[in-house]
Amino acid sequence: MTEFSSEEKTILVQYAIKKFENEEIVLEKLKNTLPEKDIQRNIDTLIGTQRVRRIGPENLQNNESHTELPELPEHLKSIIENL
Repeated sequence: MTEFSSEEKTILVQYAIKKFENEEIVLEKLKNTLPEKDIQRNIDTLIGTQRVRRIGPENLQNNESHTELPELPEHLKSIIENL
């Protein structure tokens, strides 16, 4: 697995949530890129900082009315596109 900074991990999780919304699918799609522990930690952090909200038992949504999505760095675009 590639080493990502904590900010890059957070961005990857946010964009995966934007693409899939279902927490299980986000975990499944990112597990080849990030350790599951990091994915879960980032989801919890994003919910705690109100950048992501839970909209049901398994669905997540970026809270774009509260905060904007960070810009997706060029080197992470291909990872998100290939999820």
